[in-house]
Amino acid sequence: MDQALTIAELISSGKQYYLPSVSIDNVIFGFHENQLKVLLLQIRSSDNWGLPGGYVFKEEEIEDAAVRVLKSRTGLQDLFLQQFYVFGGTKRVTKEILKPVFKAIGTELTDESWLMNRFISIGYYALVEYEKVTPYPDELSTQCTWHDLNNLPGLILDHKEIIDKALETLRIQVNHQPIGYNLLPDEFPLKSLQLIYETILGRKLDRGNFNRKILGYGILEKKQKHYSGGAHKAPYLYSFLKEDYFNALKTGLKKDF
Repeated sequence: MDQALTIAELISSGKQYYLPSVSIDNVIFGFHENQLKVLLLQIRSSDNWGLPGGYVFKEEEIEDAAVRVLKSRTGLQDLFLQQFYVFGGTKRVTKEILKPVFKAIGTELTDESWLMNRFISIGYYALVEYEKVTPYPDELSTQCTWHDLNNLPGLILDHKEIIDKALETLRIQVNHQPIGYNLLPDEFPLKSLQLIYETILGRKLDRGNFNRKILGYGILEKKQKHYSGGAHKAPYLYSFLKEDYFNALKTGLKKDF
């Protein structure tokens, strides 16, 4: 098996192909309009939303499953993906959540279904360039859209906890992961990079201090100015020097912002 099953196949014979108690939840981060976003699915027959997730085939590597789920939601592959935590609460799966979802697509889910068992979910976070993603829902959802991290809708199960843990992990690893490289376009103003760090760190940063430190690493190349037609001063655009950037990340960006 190299692709996900249909809903009918999932219910009738999914336990033959998937690990019975293991799932994947991906926290997909993007950056747009100076805001860090997360990709969410609106659950069918519900006002609540959830993270893009899926199950793991019995003969599939865990990371391959995470990549497959990521590609199915974004259409992208070969992106930065980081495992960050395992979630195993005893009440993660409830019939109150699952049964109405499947009923909305004309399928009854019984208490004996393998999908009603307790699942341990392995969390991954992904950093993707917003403009390259075309989100789309699956059979169990009605929408797949970006949401501001500071204004999340109601979430199912423990998905708010999963998002919070992903952001906490990202904060801890901020000096060791290619954050700006994955979230920003090829050329960008320093202000956009600063806003990403501010959102992750949860605090404002002094602009001059940030610019001085980030430029001091020698990982950015100055490009042309960005003229938007406004009256304000046009900022310079920058791009990452990929080899220098990734070499610097091996030991970490050691200057605190």
